[in-house]
Amino acid sequence: ATEAEIIEHCRANLAKFKVPTAVEFRPELPKTMVGKILRRALREEEIAKQSRAP
Repeated sequence: ATEAEIIEHCRANLAKFKVPTAVEFRPELPKTMVGKILRRALREEEIAKQSRAP
């Protein structure tokens, strides 16, 4: 599925405020040694991306 297809599916099945504005595909997510997703690392990556944007 493409980003547009996923967003369209969300529009059809979710409340408007829950529909994502963007979808990012990754080969894997950062995880702890236990296997939990490192949400902090994802937030830090997003903040770094936004600070580099013009």
